[in-house]
Amino acid sequence: MQVISVKSLEKIYANGVRALDCVDFEMKKGDFLGLLGANGAGKTTMISIFTGTVNKTAGSVNIFGIDIDKDHNSAKKKIGVVPQEFNFNIFEKVIDIVVQQAGYFGIPRKKALKNAEKLLKDLGLWSKRNNPAKELSGGMKRRLMIVRALVHDPKLLILDEPTAGVDVELRHSMWEYLKKLNESGVTILLTSHYLEEIEELCNDVVMIKKGKIVIKDTVSHVLKSIDEVTYVIDVDKVKKTFVAHNFVYKIIDENTLEVRITQKHTLNEFLRILDRNGMMISNLRPKSNRLEQLFLNILNA
Repeated sequence: MQVISVKSLEKIYANGVRALDCVDFEMKKGDFLGLLGANGAGKTTMISIFTGTVNKTAGSVNIFGIDIDKDHNSAKKKIGVVPQEFNFNIFEKVIDIVVQQAGYFGIPRKKALKNAEKLLKDLGLWSKRNNPAKELSGGMKRRLMIVRALVHDPKLLILDEPTAGVDVELRHSMWEYLKKLNESGVTILLTSHYLEEIEELCNDVVMIKKGKIVIKDTVSHVLKSIDEVTYVIDVDKVKKTFVAHNFVYKIIDENTLEVRITQKHTLNEFLRILDRNGMMISNLRPKSNRLEQLFLNILNA
């Protein structure tokens, strides 16, 4: 089942800026899609068209088979949105913010309270339910945005930079929650500047540049297309006399090396060379995120 179907979508603002230029893509039920692009690439414009806050110039958008031009209200009921900016009343209680959001979708108060309790508990906010939102930390406010977006039980969740400003530990806990949510059947569209987020969470990726889609593929296939990755390798002690022909590498210090792996050779080949030279490996990691490198290559093309 197609959750989102976008055909020849265009948006030209009154000042002449072409934010979207003949965009086509689809999402199926259960997808977890990452939408990547620099600031001004068109990501937020696209999301705003889906949710009805921006009018498109041309093309078509269908949400769960519903044409947004013909019945946008029905389409909107199936979408939960977590925008970049906090847009709730910080003086209201947490529970009231969530329940009032449910009311916008016609959910009776009794059911809204039940939904709110489950979601607030799931995201660790139940103890703060009677606190004004202004008393929440930045990370708690991010989680409140997710609760509010899910209170009407949407089957499509759109997340626009959902972990911006969130510390690493909380970000990872939110990742785990989003994975479980997706596994439960919720289709998720995610935009993020934390590109490791895309690699960790998403099955598919769409990259947009100056309003045009430049990549539309699975994350795994995109990663395979990257022709080189630099790894940092920790060993017990670097043997400075060792030689590894066909590899570009350098010694960082007495316990650390860097090696650039291209498609011609594998990391395991280099690790076997280290082993033959009596170096015990304690850790290895990519020096940089692979999607980030690909993203930079595209932006600079």
